Amino acid sequence: MATTVPEPAPSSEHLKPGLSLFDSVTLVAGSMIGSGIFIVSADITRQVGSPAALLMVWLVAGVMTIAGALAYGELAAMMPQAGGQYVYLREAYGGMWAFMFGWTLLLVIQTGTIAAVAVAFARFAGVMWPVLGSNLWIGAGGAGLSGERAGAIVVIAVLTAANLRGLNMGKWLQNSFTTAKILSLCLIVVVGCLIVPNPVALRANFGSSTAFLGTGSMSIAGAGVFGAAMVGALFSADAWASVTFAAAEVRNPRRDLPLALAFGTGVVIALYILTNVAYLCELPAWGNAAAASVVGRGIAHASSDRVAAAAMQVVWGGAGAKVTAILVMISTFGCANGLILTGARVIYAMSRDRVFFAAAGRLNRASVPAVALVMQGIWAAVLTLSGTYSELLDYVIFAQLMFYVLTVSAVFVLRRRFPGAIRPYRAWGYPLVPALYVVAASALMVDLLILKPRFTWPGLLIALSGVPIYYWTTARTRAIR
Repeated sequence: MATTVPEPAPSSEHLKPGLSLFDSVTLVAGSMIGSGIFIVSADITRQVGSPAALLMVWLVAGVMTIAGALAYGELAAMMPQAGGQYVYLREAYGGMWAFMFGWTLLLVIQTGTIAAVAVAFARFAGVMWPVLGSNLWIGAGGAGLSGERAGAIVVIAVLTAANLRGLNMGKWLQNSFTTAKILSLCLIVVVGCLIVPNPVALRANFGSSTAFLGTGSMSIAGAGVFGAAMVGALFSADAWASVTFAAAEVRNPRRDLPLALAFGTGVVIALYILTNVAYLCELPAWGNAAAASVVGRGIAHASSDRVAAAAMQVVWGGAGAKVTAILVMISTFGCANGLILTGARVIYAMSRDRVFFAAAGRLNRASVPAVALVMQGIWAAVLTLSGTYSELLDYVIFAQLMFYVLTVSAVFVLRRRFPGAIRPYRAWGYPLVPALYVVAASALMVDLLILKPRFTWPGLLIALSGVPIYYWTTARTRAIR
């Protein structure tokens, strides 16, 4: 029985280790914080109905996220290689499962999320620059390009170009915008909870145990609804594993990757829960969709689900929309940068394994995978133009959870397969905490299969579409050899 994890094959080209612990933490936190925290609480509230349930959804989703990150820490310290999660799946289950993950990541998980956050940036930038809300017509046939989509493509192009200049540029952008967005969430928390809380909202949400807890009773159906409501919170906290994709570029990966995963997810989840408390201090959880005022509509019926904008409007009036627009622009720009920086490393790892285009495995003079970055950027732009990224993201929820379950389960598989491997960090709470994560995530997958079958089966099919491509590429590689 093998006792050590295989090392990557030697290469004349190397990714340059240039990420410190702080850089790694900002990659975790910055990739997690996008536009979701400013929006999804409205839909969660409509599903669960009470302030207590809203906070519980974020808390449970947060505990699951941190539990998953603690398990990934062991794998990251064992195998600090480019591609991260792709490598863990390859070593635990074989190349096909790893390729399915990388294929789904390229097809929609990473690129679809890049497209979504870039569009969110352009949409909120339209508050400052109305031209982004107009149509830029091209040709006489009526076909055209909206200013919003054009703005999103510019964001993708600018950030891709910046990352082509090298790791230092990418990490500088990430550090700057992650620091700014964390301070932005802190501003919402301090203003909403401490400086200018709204007495009407405080009475409506915290005035009595009935107001806070609601009148619903726990049931199997209620638990199912609660699980479905967690989807928005889980995916607002998603992309925390992206730092593992760039593991080969972390200076001290065996120490820093577990710390970055634990600290980065912990800080973000704490901020998310406090931000929702701030929303509850400014807006009633439930309101009337037909009400004229933002307070009257509450969180559940906030205009276009823009909960943060509604809360800030209570504080600053009409200027609240512009304040929120700036906060979301900062958040989404930094999020897109982190996703662009890290996602290309998975494409690079697939190429190095000879299951993807060979050019994607080459580095440019700045020691970054230039072709992989450009391919990723082009496909994200195509998804932006097609307008299908939001639907694809809905479809891929199930597949993403499946890969999380498989990767956390890999902790058990690899402990058995490589008992003597160097493990500078061992998953906290093993075997209980990783096992509970696997059980909880699996239960959520079953819940989604029952309650949202229209979104779950297509996601599974997207992942499975990589199987024939994998066998075709491996057969072609064997033929060439």
